[in-house]
Amino acid sequence: MKKETETLFYAGHARLPQGMAAQNMFESLSITVEIDPKYAVIIEASCTLATDHGMAFVRDLLRGHSLRDGIEELVVVMQQRYNGRACNALIAALKDLYLQYEKNVPRMQSP
Repeated sequence: MKKETETLFYAGHARLPQGMAAQNMFESLSITVEIDPKYAVIIEASCTLATDHGMAFVRDLLRGHSLRDGIEELVVVMQQRYNGRACNALIAALKDLYLQYEKNVPRMQSP
């Protein structure tokens, strides 16, 4: 039996630009989120940037946002506040993640 409080996990991926430290570890960048299924609010987020500081910064930008509101606001905030070479890859991964969410919205709303 499914409990209403069970969270959902989504991931988005994008290719990293050449010459980044994270590219030595990963060929692509991933953003993952855990959301509350009732309101689609991001409870926890992570990404595969090379530094803990970068990962924490992205996590803090995403946490608390509802995917029901789309990601346009998150894209703008990312463009304004993240001034690193991975910005475009982060945005692409976020868009990919949102596509995964949109594919599952009808499933989330069914009883």
